[in-house]
Amino acid sequence: MRSTRRASLAALLAAPAAVRAQASWPDRPVRIIVPFAPGGPTDIVARALAERLFEAWRQPVVVENRPGAGGTIGTDLVARAAPDGTTLLIAASAHVMNPPVMARLPFDPIRDFTPVINLAFHPMVLAVHPAVPVRSVPEFIAAARARPGGLTMVSSGVGTSSHLVTALFAQSVGIELTHVPFNGAAPAQAAILGGQVQAGFLNATIAVAPIQSGALRGLAVTAERRWRDLPEVPTMPELGHAGVLAGSWYGVLAPAGLPAGLRDRIHADMAAALAQPALRTRIMAAGLDPIEVGPEAFAAQLAAELATWTRVVREAGIRAE
Repeated sequence: MRSTRRASLAALLAAPAAVRAQASWPDRPVRIIVPFAPGGPTDIVARALAERLFEAWRQPVVVENRPGAGGTIGTDLVARAAPDGTTLLIAASAHVMNPPVMARLPFDPIRDFTPVINLAFHPMVLAVHPAVPVRSVPEFIAAARARPGGLTMVSSGVGTSSHLVTALFAQSVGIELTHVPFNGAAPAQAAILGGQVQAGFLNATIAVAPIQSGALRGLAVTAERRWRDLPEVPTMPELGHAGVLAGSWYGVLAPAGLPAGLRDRIHADMAAALAQPALRTRIMAAGLDPIEVGPEAFAAQLAAELATWTRVVREAGIRAE
């Protein structure tokens, strides 16, 4: 018995310092950086998650909003932080959409981060104003081919997700569309609702109500599965456009160099939190779908999406204004 205890003690003392540190982690408050302003979906996910993690970690989990430069300021803060698990980032799909558009960034979206978990997602919906005489994606494509550039497509700005998905769709099906950018999602939505612009890819969270009311017509969802609030709207893969998959996701990244054991510990605790009905309800109330994508799969997703958007931006000649 005594020899067994001595052997166990010797093994513990011989363990690397990083391993022993992980056993007691966290021993101080954890910061979750939101690189956008309060109130948006990224912020909502972060605060809902922080509440559950406080219960698991018994340490304060503080959400800090660091908006600016399209998310660059807060993201760079995390890229430069120590890889000890006490500074985490709630990233959105802009994390891999911005780099191909922006001339210079102070960080590499892949090399400077450790993917931990992807938590939530919502797709986009190709919607048209009711005055547009098309009722399906095939009719939309036929109209665009009949008059190249004749259909106008709204976006919330040059290089934003709605712009990039429009370019992806046009390249995938071989059509020419006229891009009409606005300064933000609200004026973009007002423009399509008012009929000043004919169509656009809208976030599902804001597209549901006008489609359900008949103010807009939904043609397709950019996801593998039909969206829960628009079950009558087909998906792009259903219509033969498997490459037109996009949307907004919200996941957790840590600085590069986070030890694998600590990464797995944080992932496991966040996955357990996500399994709780309270957190899932909060995420769904924000118009998102809870998902649970682990570190390796999330890393592969980031690399694949960055490659896709880099190609789309290059072929479309998109540059930030």
